[in-house]
Amino acid sequence: MDDDVLTTLKLLIIGESGVGKSSLLLRFTDDTFDPEQSATIGVDFKVKTLSIDGNKAKLAIWDTAGQERFRTLTPSYYRGAQGVILVYDVTRRDTFTKLGNWLNELETYTTRNDIVKMLVGNKIDKDDREVDRNEGLKFARKHSMLFIEASAKTKDGVQCAFEELVEKILQTPGLWESESQGQKLRFGDQPQASGRACGGYCSIS
Repeated sequence: MDDDVLTTLKLLIIGESGVGKSSLLLRFTDDTFDPEQSATIGVDFKVKTLSIDGNKAKLAIWDTAGQERFRTLTPSYYRGAQGVILVYDVTRRDTFTKLGNWLNELETYTTRNDIVKMLVGNKIDKDDREVDRNEGLKFARKHSMLFIEASAKTKDGVQCAFEELVEKILQTPGLWESESQGQKLRFGDQPQASGRACGGYCSIS
């Protein structure tokens, strides 16, 4: 059934508790949103197949608990990951200021130097913003991350965040291996942001 799947990718979603990691994942995989979403206990896991420019990738997405008491699980879920989505809440500055801690943890436990990182400022549907978009952009550029602002509630930016992350992984030689022998990566001649509706996307060269 998966004959046409190019590769399977392991993605992580990390960040402080309550920033909307599970909500982003559920919006992407099931197109649902629960305003009463409870805190993740340990690790949740979802699988979704995504087609990027004719290349099908099966995504194994690990949704991690933000609370300190679950940190013992850390090394195992970082192992072998090719991409990571780092989430903060634009209405809670503390979740933004702690991003450095998450990056340090990522560098400590990741097994790949070329892991692709996407920074997502979530909850842009809310009025009480504490973190300006340019601050997020600046942080992302400083740490060579992709960047987008999103809202799991309204869908804004969610699909785009995952698509851009996967596209960047597929464009990074040596970060993944084809599951079917002889399968070639197909990309058009278009520039990187290939016509998808990703207005807030920032490409980091």
